[in-house]
Amino acid sequence: MSALRISTDKAELDLPLIHRFLSTQAYWSQGIPEDTVVRAVAGSLCFGAYVDGAGQVAFARVVSDFATFAYLADVFVLPEHRGRGYSKALVAEVMAHPQLQGLRRFMLATSDAHGLYTQYGFATPARPQTLMEVSKPDIYAETITA
Repeated sequence: MSALRISTDKAELDLPLIHRFLSTQAYWSQGIPEDTVVRAVAGSLCFGAYVDGAGQVAFARVVSDFATFAYLADVFVLPEHRGRGYSKALVAEVMAHPQLQGLRRFMLATSDAHGLYTQYGFATPARPQTLMEVSKPDIYAETITA
């Protein structure tokens, strides 16, 4: 396994790679416009994961007030780099970040990675009846056809 280096330095992020993955491969953000990705990165604590000779291989971002609440989003490892423990290393780094300690609530949404996130304390909401959302799952498709 190649050594994985994780950084929160936004200057190191490969924005074209992040946009390409999110817009074409991620089930949650198909068709997301590049400017939306740029704005999301600008307003988030971002984690890039890098391997020498391969560049950026993984990404995660956290939206937070850094006092009471955080939301983990856009976590991915490029397909050709999966199966090497990179997602575990990335999520562990997120969860250990000093600005994300002592939060009352840390949330995420996933359709297929429950096994990964339960290792870090995530669980289904204890009281789902208290949670509400405005959901627009096809918002990027609507933008393309408009």
